[in-house]
Amino acid sequence: MTAIMLDGHHLDRSQVVAVARHGAAVELAADALARVEAAAAFLDELLAQGEPLYGITTGFGSNAERLLSQNRQRPESLSGALPDETLVAELQRKLIESHAVCVGEPLPDDVVRAMMVIRINTLLQGHSGVRQATLGQLCQCLNQDLLPVIPAQGSVGASGDLAPLSHLALMLLGRGPARLRGEPVTSAEGLAAIGLAPLVLSSKEGLALNNGTTLMLAVGVLALADIERQLKSADITAALAMEAFCARSAALDERVHQARPHPGQVASADNLRRLLAGSGFIDQPYHRPPRFHPWTADSWPEGAGSRHNFDLRWRWLPLPERVGREAFYQRQLPFRGGKRAQPQDSYSLRCVPQVHGAVKDAAAHAARVFAIELNAVTDNPLVFPDEGSVVSAGNFHGMPLALALAQLKSALPVLASIAERRIAKLTDPANSDGLPPFLIANPEGTDSGLMIVQYTAAALVNALATRSHAAAVYSIPTSANTEDHVSMGATDALDLLAMLRDVDQVLALELLVASQALELRQRMLAAAAELAADNSRLAAKIERPQRLSPQAEDCFAEELAVLAEDLRSQKAVHAAPAMAAVLAAVRAAGIDFLDYDRVLIPDLEAAVGLIRAGTVVAEAEACLQAPLAA
Repeated sequence: MTAIMLDGHHLDRSQVVAVARHGAAVELAADALARVEAAAAFLDELLAQGEPLYGITTGFGSNAERLLSQNRQRPESLSGALPDETLVAELQRKLIESHAVCVGEPLPDDVVRAMMVIRINTLLQGHSGVRQATLGQLCQCLNQDLLPVIPAQGSVGASGDLAPLSHLALMLLGRGPARLRGEPVTSAEGLAAIGLAPLVLSSKEGLALNNGTTLMLAVGVLALADIERQLKSADITAALAMEAFCARSAALDERVHQARPHPGQVASADNLRRLLAGSGFIDQPYHRPPRFHPWTADSWPEGAGSRHNFDLRWRWLPLPERVGREAFYQRQLPFRGGKRAQPQDSYSLRCVPQVHGAVKDAAAHAARVFAIELNAVTDNPLVFPDEGSVVSAGNFHGMPLALALAQLKSALPVLASIAERRIAKLTDPANSDGLPPFLIANPEGTDSGLMIVQYTAAALVNALATRSHAAAVYSIPTSANTEDHVSMGATDALDLLAMLRDVDQVLALELLVASQALELRQRMLAAAAELAADNSRLAAKIERPQRLSPQAEDCFAEELAVLAEDLRSQKAVHAAPAMAAVLAAVRAAGIDFLDYDRVLIPDLEAAVGLIRAGTVVAEAEACLQAPLAA
């Protein structure tokens, strides 16, 4: 893999993902290193002149009014200083040591790698006062996969992610736990193993290393990569469900979405049209899909040995019931199977583009925010050597990221909840348009089918909704009220990590349920075509009044013959090619059609594996020979 050149101005999300998840190495651009060196030299000049500079010759936070003495007032042994350590170096070291107080489970390795590459890129702009050697050491640690262990909790999102970044910087000092190529080591052991010595920090280097929005941004960038995969996956699982429902395609009409052209809505509708192109299930006429009926021994000529474990039913509408609707029944046969005689589906099918599209638009907004932040300077104070100034300001404040992360948090439950509604519809015989209860024939009355899958989806959606509240609206002042308004964006970021796992699970459940439903629909239509070979057998499956007038009997016979001919044409109804490819991938993963109850744990694990690995998306896109819009 080609190394990624960092210059402080051109880092993008895909490069962060390449480093964090695929092991791409990084290099430092020479012109950026020249800027870094100029800023460090300028700071050294100001320090020699005795200028009071925040975080360099003063304390931090509410201690900013404390100026550093020019000479040490107490013996090293009584001040915590290291042998021959200057006051400037002691200040920076103690900043890192005192601020590394995070708790909880360690951040995942990909998040830590993302933090490292983002921090390097930020510091390369030459406004932070670090030395080339410091950036070189951080770069070598990243390329050699020496990672600090960073407990997840402790950032309030201003001044940046102080505590987590202090754990990152602590490793450069040879302090604290680390991981070298996945194995636990001390930081000192890890540095020695890759040929490095612990750093002695120069003026402002501690503050430059630990003052910034790096954790929030790292999580946001990686989360967005997962969300974009989930958005494509959600369109795919929704398309599977729409096929299983024999849904109406009018809701996807391009003219409809051009009349309300939110970009995400337009993109989602286009995805669905492509995914469903060539489907034999979409827009089936109302009379054709049969209604499930429980199996009995005389359901089929083969009796108990029949390969079908379900029965089918239609209802014939007598002439009096058609009064006032004659025009409709000139276009439609007067039989009712499973599909409801209405021109539009429920919202969870009809409004997929509007709902999924709104989540796409939220993700697109976050992408714009993250793109700016990836090449922004977020520490304090900022050094402008060309103008001869050092400016204290607030670029470390995480609110731009916090609000973007909070929007993603509020969007993800929406994506999951509409998927859960489709799961509920497919498993509910009152709403599944003719499919069996819980998507299992249950001829003996002993099977529960996919009943509890919907419970699990409901539990996951509830958990997602519980996490969705924005942490950014709850600022708690810190540092003796000097930092009196903070973003809490790191809380939103950590919530988002947990929520991504739950969304994957919900989409996997829909994949499992929709695959079962689609194959059931296919089997039922094929069985209906078999029945249509013999009008008397078909007639036995049609509910009608027991006593009919001769005229009504003749009418029924004529209309039955038309129905039989129509059903025979449906012997081999096929899913859209893209959906057939996805269904084949589901079966190839070991998720067999559910004829009878079995332990579903392996099926659930396989389904979520297909979602997380991107297999579902890859199969659909390969069939379409073009990417789906995220």
